[in-house]
Amino acid sequence: MKQLLSIFLAILCLQSCYSQNQPSKKTSMDQSKNNTHPNYSHTDSSKLVLTNSEWKNLLSPEVYAIAREKGTERPFTSPFETSKKLGTYHCAACGNPLFKSNAKFDSGCGWPSFFEPITKSSILYLPDNTLGMKRIEVECGRCKAHLGHVFEDGPQPTGLRYCINGVVLDFEEK
Repeated sequence: MKQLLSIFLAILCLQSCYSQNQPSKKTSMDQSKNNTHPNYSHTDSSKLVLTNSEWKNLLSPEVYAIAREKGTERPFTSPFETSKKLGTYHCAACGNPLFKSNAKFDSGCGWPSFFEPITKSSILYLPDNTLGMKRIEVECGRCKAHLGHVFEDGPQPTGLRYCINGVVLDFEEK
């Protein structure tokens, strides 16, 4: 019985950044995902409210699954996780600037990790108690796309680790 309980707890711990709702494809870092729709902008900070049907028509199935259905990509599949390029990471759904590359670090968790967003309004924070865990979900401050979660085990100066799905990121090289 103790072994079974230990296995169950280990599975819950491993799922702290991972859920079963995941896209099946890897994305290429050089691939432009969504910057062709009329609402995509790196400069417009106005709130973007669209129906799920509208989002489904604008986004790739992989981005839609994460951004609108709160999925999670498989760990260690995003080329952004190990990228050292300098630039800005944007929301793949709307183009909102989210993170600078100088706030990125290698956390070893399997997803791109950052210690702070570009601005306080870039990110929204929501409680997430799914699977019996207490976590903080992070969403895009402009379009409310699900990005990932934030944990309090990151490096200084913030002590935070924003664990972000690479599928919902676009990158603009400096």
